[in-house]
Amino acid sequence: MFIDIDCSQIKKYGQNAFGDYFVSKRSDNQERLIAVLSDGLGSGVKANILSCMTSTMMMRFIEEDVPIQKAAQTIMDSLPICQIRKISYATFSAIDCRNDGSVWVVEEGNPSFLLMRKGVEVPLEAEDYTSPKFPDRHLKIYQFKAEVGDRIIFCSDGVTQAGIGTKEYPLGLKREGFLQYVKECLAKKSDISSTELSSLVIQKALSVEPMEHAGDDISCAALYFRNPRKALVFTGPPYNKMKDREYCLSFECFAGKKAICGGTTANMVSRELRREIVNIPQIESGDLPPAAAMEGVDLVTEGILTLTRATEYLEKEELFHQDAAGQLVNFLLSSDIIEFMVGAMLNQAHYDPSLPIEIEVRRTIIKKMKALLEEKYFKQAVIHYM
Repeated sequence: MFIDIDCSQIKKYGQNAFGDYFVSKRSDNQERLIAVLSDGLGSGVKANILSCMTSTMMMRFIEEDVPIQKAAQTIMDSLPICQIRKISYATFSAIDCRNDGSVWVVEEGNPSFLLMRKGVEVPLEAEDYTSPKFPDRHLKIYQFKAEVGDRIIFCSDGVTQAGIGTKEYPLGLKREGFLQYVKECLAKKSDISSTELSSLVIQKALSVEPMEHAGDDISCAALYFRNPRKALVFTGPPYNKMKDREYCLSFECFAGKKAICGGTTANMVSRELRREIVNIPQIESGDLPPAAAMEGVDLVTEGILTLTRATEYLEKEELFHQDAAGQLVNFLLSSDIIEFMVGAMLNQAHYDPSLPIEIEVRRTIIKKMKALLEEKYFKQAVIHYM
């Protein structure tokens, strides 16, 4: 299974820093995913420092293969108490899961997470642990097996307490309201992405706040266990021209969505597979060459310019352009596992001094794109050099 994960957040109204902190990381072999959401005491910069410290420490413990229960107990017993409010400096939720569906979750102070299966919440038994140092701190520990289609959604109390004190929600949205809204979202769109689901939950919480001003930091993280959506990007002809047909056949046989980035590469595929390149009308082309079409290929674009612009869009989160680079970004983000076939043949046009200085060579661009997809958009990406 592939684990689709994302987190959406809104700062407390009037603050310039998030008091909640979310961090997520996949293992180098892509078989393990760890995520932590911490809610710092109060709001603003101080809360941000506390939640960042808690999340980062928890992440490092689990990465070093400290059992998640032991890591959580250590963090819980180490967090100091606010001398004014007499409560812990931070609360947290952490999850450690594998692609085979094995899941471990620990919670201290945050609202209980949701496990949704076929649109219905699955009740789970928790093992409770009370801190010997702080008797009012309680840790909940869960272990279970996720199935294809399952979702795990967890949040800070900015969601469950949204609207508190209002006529409609005197006690806030509460966990029941959180659950009901998630059910409604899944009923409307059963294959909704984690990005969209977490964003909708945040917007719902904000909508019940007075004047839609967040009374607290609001965070929601979502995981979706699903069969992976695969994509392949072919850019640059291979170093050895004798390998052209071999790589074109590999491209043709790939089981998933396919894109070609580069005129030389597209002409090579067209020649070897006897496929015509067809120009198509563009809604918005801007200063980039427009995308084209080819039978059996989902997207055909120009190479270096388009890859560079798409990387800029990913970096700045400018994701709604309709030019060729925007179409490439949509192609990438609608996939879970992205493979790049990168040719090593040099194109002298890339070294033309009249071209903008910011245009990098193909390998550097692809490496940067891979890092962004993995670190910022929680995708799996791999590069094959030819």
